Amino acid sequence: MNLFRVGLALLLSAGAVVAQGTKADYDRAASLPGKYGGTVYRDKVEPRFLPGGDAFWYRVDLANEGREYVLVDCVKGERKPAFDAAKLAKALGDATSKPVDARKLPVDDWTIDKGAVYLKAEKKSWRYDADKGTVEPAEYPGQGERVTFAGYQTEATPRGTAANPVSPDKKWRVVERENNLVLKEESTGKEYKVVDDGRDGDGYKGPFRWSADSRYVVGWKAKRGGDRKVTIVESTPKSQPQPQLVTYPYLKPGDPIPQQFPVLIDAITQKAVPLDRQLFDNPWAAEHLRWEPDGKRFTFVYNERGHRVMRLLAVEAATGKVEPIVNEECKTYFDYAHKFFYRPLEETSEALWMSERSGWNHLYLIDCKTGTVKNPVTQGDWVVRNVMRVDPVKRQVWFRAGGAHAGQDPYHLHVGRVDFDGKNLTWLTDGDGTHEVTFSSDGKYVLDSWSRVDLAPRTELRDAGTGKKVCDLETADVTRLEATGWKPPERFVTKGRDDVTDIWGVIWRPSNFDPTKTYPVIEYIYAGPQGAFVPKRFGTWQSPRAMAELGFIVVQMDGMGTSYRSKAFHDVSWKNLGDGGFPDRIKWIKAAAAKYPQMDLTRVGIYGGSAGGQNALRALLGHGDFYKVAVADCGCHDNRMDKIWWNELYMSWPVGPHYDAASNVVHAGKLTGKLLLLVGEVDRNVDPASTMQVAAALVRANKDFELLVMPGVGHGAASHPYANRRQKDFFVRHLLGVEPRRE
Repeated sequence: MNLFRVGLALLLSAGAVVAQGTKADYDRAASLPGKYGGTVYRDKVEPRFLPGGDAFWYRVDLANEGREYVLVDCVKGERKPAFDAAKLAKALGDATSKPVDARKLPVDDWTIDKGAVYLKAEKKSWRYDADKGTVEPAEYPGQGERVTFAGYQTEATPRGTAANPVSPDKKWRVVERENNLVLKEESTGKEYKVVDDGRDGDGYKGPFRWSADSRYVVGWKAKRGGDRKVTIVESTPKSQPQPQLVTYPYLKPGDPIPQQFPVLIDAITQKAVPLDRQLFDNPWAAEHLRWEPDGKRFTFVYNERGHRVMRLLAVEAATGKVEPIVNEECKTYFDYAHKFFYRPLEETSEALWMSERSGWNHLYLIDCKTGTVKNPVTQGDWVVRNVMRVDPVKRQVWFRAGGAHAGQDPYHLHVGRVDFDGKNLTWLTDGDGTHEVTFSSDGKYVLDSWSRVDLAPRTELRDAGTGKKVCDLETADVTRLEATGWKPPERFVTKGRDDVTDIWGVIWRPSNFDPTKTYPVIEYIYAGPQGAFVPKRFGTWQSPRAMAELGFIVVQMDGMGTSYRSKAFHDVSWKNLGDGGFPDRIKWIKAAAAKYPQMDLTRVGIYGGSAGGQNALRALLGHGDFYKVAVADCGCHDNRMDKIWWNELYMSWPVGPHYDAASNVVHAGKLTGKLLLLVGEVDRNVDPASTMQVAAALVRANKDFELLVMPGVGHGAASHPYANRRQKDFFVRHLLGVEPRRE
């Protein structure tokens, strides 16, 4: 036993910590999901609007299969029982000749038609006379008369007019032939070769989009990309006794990529109109192509490889002149995968465009004729998270946002509406939590359900025009949940590395937490720049609870380099994934420990998967003075080994020395502490060779570590019961200093 283990053993014998890592701890941890499940009531409302749209009902499911039916008058803001449950139960019982429990009314649906109430119950339709307390069989009214709730779905950015090789006037057809394009006159069958320099791997293709006047058509010249493939061996396939070789395409950072360039053809001259590629010469993507209604020019969005340039370009059909309408040239990255929104407004020659140019993610109204910004649609030290709906007639946009409500967690989602000119910003949600909304189909009302990790859901009806609350509907009943001993994770916030920026996170403690004892601390990490990962909504179960139950305090926070905050906050990750937000994370954990002395910072562990696996190992390589134990699952340990889009977006292109700086393989010799590497043998998300290469580097550096390869398992090996148990065992063994006792 080494000195570290001896020291822990002495602490245990002295009673400094409660007995941990026992079979009872493992059994209790495994039982928690079932113990907590099904113990929360009144947490969901699924409204069914009645004809006219100003009233709706919903069913509340209660403990022991109980039910309540609630009727809401939206105009009066009144909530009341939809039925006299006892009277209706008696009526249904009399009609069906069997007893009906008033707490469990079997009503599946009901509505009002011409003043009469109709029910669906006991697999039949009934007309209910509330005054007489009777029901009689009747045909249920047509569903078309009911107004139902329908959410405003996130609008996809229009991709342009429908692709078609035939011109709108049916006179011309574009034909792909031997990597070139032929223009065929439909009436005569005569053909004109309009381009002839195409060859295999660098040829011409559709889809084709014609101008409305049928004079011009746009196709594409395509350049073939690389053909890198990843080959893995599945040692134990179910289909055969022998190992199976699996090969699949998988481009990696720096590989040649497929590219396409617009090609403009004039049907009158039967020739291609020359285009200057200077503004779109190295595309990651060229898409969202559309013709303007008058057919004088077409536009498309150009995303340059390396993702530092994003342009909305306009091409004049008569001359081929290319001009930018929007020109985003970024010092770091334009996060096209998660912060892109473009909505053309054809009637007014405008567009809505999303950008972080102000340092915060917002919407802008663009004059497409002049290429100027008419005005910010949203602005301030907060971020638009996504657009929900655009109304070009009312010139309004609905969106989700975070950080605009002072004093609240900036990751909480709220819903707002604003006019295109940036005026009349109206928040449709208010409560201190993260919000999920559904609008009535006529747009008059909004159902708002909101919660926090430490606050059970509350549901309100609000006026969709003013945002004013109409009435409270439900507050979740957590009585049974709390009776199990469940406690919510604790929200904790402190300043980050700059002593200015708030870093938000949560703390889980074991259900048998003893404030007089000390506990090792384990961080659950995922620092992928594509999002933020600390839970914000209420939930009875989060996986870190199971880890905490073994005798740990588990923490999670979003450090700098992750998304949904300012551009500067996010940019920490650019060409710098090795940072992982660790200066913020360590500072956060130390601040929490200063408040809670039960957190023993001489015993800190960390675990995560995928990008979190890369982060977990990086903790030991770069911050081994703080983190002592790590489990790294299916990590992308060298960004050159991982999928091209994710890594080039944040690590940029071309591949350079900054890839070395972020590589766990390059820095493997710096390992201190205890490390368990997990990997799925048939991981198709992250090349499993990434883990094997870091293992090889550790071997070359003569570093001790453990490696678990899961046969037949794909990405996220730690979710497999066996690997998950091994992960827990590793922390019990090396942070608690005891052998896991599962028997």
